[in-house]
This record gives sequence, C-alpha cells and structure tokens, in this order.
Amino acid sequence: MSSPVRHLMQAGRLHRFFIGGQWVAPEGTDRIAVVSPSTEDAVCDIVLGNEHDADQAVRAARKAFAGWSATPPQERAALLDRVHALMLERAELFAMALTTEMGAPISYARAAHVPLAAEHIRVARDNLASYPFRVQRGTTAVVREPIGVCALITPWNWPIYQITAKVGPALAAGCTVVLKPSELSPLSALLFAEVIEDAGVPPGVFNLVMGTGAQVGTLLASHPQVDMVSITGSTRAGVLVAQAAAPTVKRVAQELGGKSPNVVLPDADLPRAISLGVAAAFRNMGQSCSAPTRLIVPRAALGQVEALAVSATEQMIVGDPFADATTHGPLANRAQFGRVQTMIEAGIDERAKLIVGGPGRPEGLSRGFYARPTIFSDVRTEMAIAQEEIFGPVLAILPYESVEEAIAIANDTVYGLGAHVQGTDKALVRAVAAQIQSGQVHLNYPAWDPQAPFGGYKQSGNGREYGIEGMEEYMEVKSILGFYD
Repeated sequence: MSSPVRHLMQAGRLHRFFIGGQWVAPEGTDRIAVVSPSTEDAVCDIVLGNEHDADQAVRAARKAFAGWSATPPQERAALLDRVHALMLERAELFAMALTTEMGAPISYARAAHVPLAAEHIRVARDNLASYPFRVQRGTTAVVREPIGVCALITPWNWPIYQITAKVGPALAAGCTVVLKPSELSPLSALLFAEVIEDAGVPPGVFNLVMGTGAQVGTLLASHPQVDMVSITGSTRAGVLVAQAAAPTVKRVAQELGGKSPNVVLPDADLPRAISLGVAAAFRNMGQSCSAPTRLIVPRAALGQVEALAVSATEQMIVGDPFADATTHGPLANRAQFGRVQTMIEAGIDERAKLIVGGPGRPEGLSRGFYARPTIFSDVRTEMAIAQEEIFGPVLAILPYESVEEAIAIANDTVYGLGAHVQGTDKALVRAVAAQIQSGQVHLNYPAWDPQAPFGGYKQSGNGREYGIEGMEEYMEVKSILGFYD
C-alpha cells in the first residue's frame, strides 16, 4: 500500500468528503477504484458523491461566503501563506500521491508538479496583498467584488497543479469554493483538503466533493446557488458544463483542449530548438493541454530535424515511475492508453512517416499503461494526428516552404491554447508570434511564468488563469457613480 493511501486511511479521510470544515461521510454509495497506472492494480477505492452531497457542499460554501468575502485582504493573504507553507512542508507526500494516482515519475512530481502547484498559491497571495479592489475613474469608483460561490472542476493530468491554479485565486478574490477533482486522481485532492483544514481556513470556505463529471460535475454546474463554474478538461467536457450552467446564467470559465504548434524558423538553432521541442511535447508523457505536439519546420532541414528528434527521444527512460532514473512514466489511465494507441495506428494508416516509436508498450514492459514515445514526420495538416488532441507522447513534424505557410499551418486548428516560436531574429520571432491565434506564445523556450495569463482562443476555452487576470475571473465589476463627488 502506498504511503499516501496509508496516511489517508489512518486519518479516516479516504472515504470522506470535506464539507463545512468537517470530514463527513458521503450519502453517495457508489465506489470507484483508484488504479495504479504502472501496475494496473487497484491501490484503493473512493466513494462517489450524489445530489445530496453536492448540495450540502454548495450550501456550506454559500453560508460561509458573507464572512469570507468581508475578511480583510491581508487576513486572506495570511491564510494563503499558511497553505503555501504546508504544501511545501508536505511536498514529498504530495509527490508520492501523484506518482501513485497518475503515474508521474517521482523525480518529475518532486521537481515540477508539486513546486509549481505551490507557486499558484504564492502568486495568489502576493497579488492579493497589492491588488486595488477599488480604483477612481473620474468621479466614479470602479470596484471589484468576489463573484460568490464557485464550483471548480479539475482534471487528472496535472491534479494538484490545476487545483491550486483555481483555488488560490478564488480564495484570494474572496470567493468560497466547492472542488470536484477528477475521480481518477483523488489522493492529492484529499491531501490538499487536509492542508486547507490545518492552515485554519474557515469552515465552508473550501469544500471537497468526489464524483464523476456526468453526475457531480453536472449538478454543480446547474446548481442555482453556484455563481461561477471553472473547468479544466476536454473540450467535450467544457461544452457539457456550459450547457448545464446556461439556464442559471452563471459565469463559466473553461480551460480546454489544445493542439499547440511549435514553429521553428529557418534561422533557428536547430539542435536546441528540436531537443527542447521534443522534451516540451513529451513532458508529463504528453498529457498536457498546451503541449507543443505539432513541430513545424523548414522542409529543407527536415532530414536534420528528424535525426535530432530521434536522438532526443532515445535519451528518454520510460519505466517505473517510482524509480529515480525514470524520465517518463505510464499514461495516467487505461482509457488514455487506448486513445494513444488508436491515434498511433491512425498515423500509420494515414501513411505519415514513422521515425521512432509506434504502437504497443516499450520493450521490457508487459504491464502498465506505458506507451512508446512516438514521432511521425512529413505529416500533412489535414491528417488526424495533426488535428486531433492525442494527449500522449505523439509528436507530428510538419514541413513548410515559407514562413507564411508555417503561420498558416500553426493556425490550422480548432484550438488556440499554447504555441511556441523558435528563431534567432527576434523581430521575426515576435512578428510570427503576433500572427498565431493562441492565448500564450513562448519565444525560444522561456522560463515558466506563473504571472502570465493562461487560457485559450477558439475551442480551447474562455477566460484566463494565473496572474492578476486569473484572480479577476472570480470577481464582478461594480461601478459606483458619484462616489468621488
């Protein structure tokens, strides 16, 4: 039994929800197994909530809203500071939970998943401490107020990172929340609820209910006492949440799918551009909505690009996620493993040029949701592997003849979440970035910036997360005319 499971069982919290500051027994009785993606064995099960559980959580959040929204910003910031400190203090337990529930290599969980998640809390705290909730515009006061009770629906691919990206700014804004994490990766969410409790966040400000999207997610989105719903997930899930929310005319923020381009300009440093491009596409085993899985390169350099891409892939170690040497673990669940295998076969059927990887598990791995890091070259933009979000370690290399064609290929997608541009001519790099239809564009692999707003164009969603804009998503704007007369 893994240590996070043992910890939660010993604390009596594995089969509990956190509602109104208490660990309560759910009314729902259905259960679902939490499956280790590295062994395909069940490590535990959790209880799924029902309509009563969802309603109780919303009512607790509604009851707490008046007090929390009136709490001075410096007090809210102090509570977020305690949450941040406890997350760092318990970082190893969080990392073990992530490796157990979704297969992140333990080294990557320690280096990325947990510390970056904690950064969202720190940024929310820092932004809150200096945020002007009221500004003067002539004689009018423009005031930002918390929107109310927020339902937060988070995915399985970056479990704790996506939780803190929503909870941090929502609490900073003065909202109360009901969190519904993915039922496939619940352990880190339960550990986070413990942190919230131990940090002294008032009862009802944060509530946690487990359940499926079809059941609990829909109930929360349609609940008349929920003022806003924020979802990170597939475009299909985002559409269903928006439809459920529509009759109550609540705000819906959606961070959804992506098929991000990585445009390598003719003057780019190819060894750097390709090695880091492959690494970016395959980070988290390709299970990132903004992963740059379309590598758009000059046709004249295609042979060199292929050799560099194969070399970069051969440096990856796919295996036991609890082994320190492993760079890439299994896919997070059985359904995703099946999806990736189907799309690899689709690439072969479309006669894209397979240069590394392919269907099946890596050599020596007969069990677990392990996939082979796979790269197709000479891909055409109309192919399924160039259009559909695969959400796995599958990279498509698309050649172009001119920069104008490269930009057209980059924009030939229903998505618009992330993008990359590589080149040594900064003016050209910036000019290309300006023409890409995407919520974020990364130039020459910059450092991650937790203050950079994140969100999508087109079918990648609505609204923004991270930074000031992420906090403002959870606010209403009120104009008070004559305030400064």
